Amino acid sequence: MAEHTSSSITIEAAPAEVMAVIADFARYPDWTGEVKEAEVLAADEQGRAEQVRLVMDAGAIKDDQTLAYTWTGDHEVSWTLLKSQMLRALDGSYLLKPATAGGTEVTYRLTVDVKIPMLGMIKRKAEKVIIDRALAGLKKRVESA
Repeated sequence: MAEHTSSSITIEAAPAEVMAVIADFARYPDWTGEVKEAEVLAADEQGRAEQVRLVMDAGAIKDDQTLAYTWTGDHEVSWTLLKSQMLRALDGSYLLKPATAGGTEVTYRLTVDVKIPMLGMIKRKAEKVIIDRALAGLKKRVESA
C-alpha cells in the first residue's frame, strides 16, 4: 500500500467559504499554479462535480487526467484517479473543520503513484511540494475574496 503525505493550514474563513473555493473547478487555473485547464465532466444532483478533467503543467511533468470526486457533507471532498497519461494512481482529500481560534483548519492528504520509476523519498517530497503549494494557493484565494 502506498504511503500518503498530508499537511494542514488554517484559513481565516468559515468552512463553507473554503469549500466553495475548493468546489469551483473552473477557477483552479487562477490559484493552483499547476492546473492549466479544468472541466467538469459530470455533476451530482446538488451541482457538485463528480468527474473532472484537469490539464496539469508542473514543469517537467505535464499530464491530462480525469478524477472522480466524492463529497462527504460540507466538510470533506476526496478524489481518485480515473485516467492519466503520467500517473498510475492519485488519491487525495481535503478535510475541513472549524479551528479552535476561529477560521477553518484544512487538511490535505495525497497519495501519488507515477508510471515512471521514482524513489519513495523523492515521490514524498514532490507530494509535499504539491500539497504545500495547493494549501498556500487555497488560503490566498479564500482570504482575498
